[in-house]
This record gives sequence, C-alpha cells and structure tokens, in this order.
Amino acid sequence: MNKSELIDAIADAADISKAAAGRALDATVDTVKKALKKGDMVTLVGFGTFYVGKRAARTGRNPRTGGTIKIKAAKVPKFRAGKGLKDAVN
Repeated sequence: MNKSELIDAIADAADISKAAAGRALDATVDTVKKALKKGDMVTLVGFGTFYVGKRAARTGRNPRTGGTIKIKAAKVPKFRAGKGLKDAVN
C-alpha cells in the first residue's frame, strides 16, 4: 500500500474527502517527526510506539576500495509494534 492508497482508505473509512484525508495524514506524520526530533516517544495504544534509538559509532568497509571507514554515531527512528497490531497480523 502506498501513500495515495492509504489516503483513499482513510477517506472511505472516515467518510471525508481525499483532500482532507491527505491533510490529516500529512499532519500526523509531521507531528510524529517533530516529537521524535525533540526526543519524545509517540505511543498509539493498540498500534505501537515510535521512539528514537541510538546507533554507536563503528568502523565499516568501503565496498568500492575495500578500505576501512569510520561511521559516526547516529540517532535512528524505531517502531515497536503494540499488542493489538501483533494480534491483527497473526
């Protein structure tokens, strides 16, 4: 399912226009991004939790030259599925 198909499904389920569903989806995604950027967790009960994890600095290998490179530490977005989502999938 891509973004336009998701917008169509939201519009049908909520009985709203596709434009309104698109704005709602964009607002939701932007709000989650802003919260994660601040370091907050976003929990949707029954669906899951978005949070920021930390990836330590490490050494890697350049596939073109074979030489080693240093990869900096980074913050990465993560998602942990909730019980309701896990039950719906299984």
